[in-house]
Amino acid sequence: MIEDLGHLAQEGAVLDLRVTPKAACNSVAAQPGGGIRVTVTTVPADGKANAAVIKLMSKALGVPKLRLVIVKGGQGRDKRMKIL
Repeated sequence: MIEDLGHLAQEGAVLDLRVTPKAACNSVAAQPGGGIRVTVTTVPADGKANAAVIKLMSKALGVPKLRLVIVKGGQGRDKRMKIL
């Protein structure tokens, strides 16, 4: 399930993500304490999971994939994403 996060899609916004690779399904959900929980079915190898995260966040935010950049945590579960 992909939650609509269009209200967060502002130029220059920085989003904190908690990513779970190799999950049963793809999903995006805002967390009550702040941040966004993203689960992807892809494996965390060769940047495949990061590409899947960008694709899902693009759909959830309603912005093109090229406007999303992972600025921190490229190889970890906790990531920081910026909207260009």
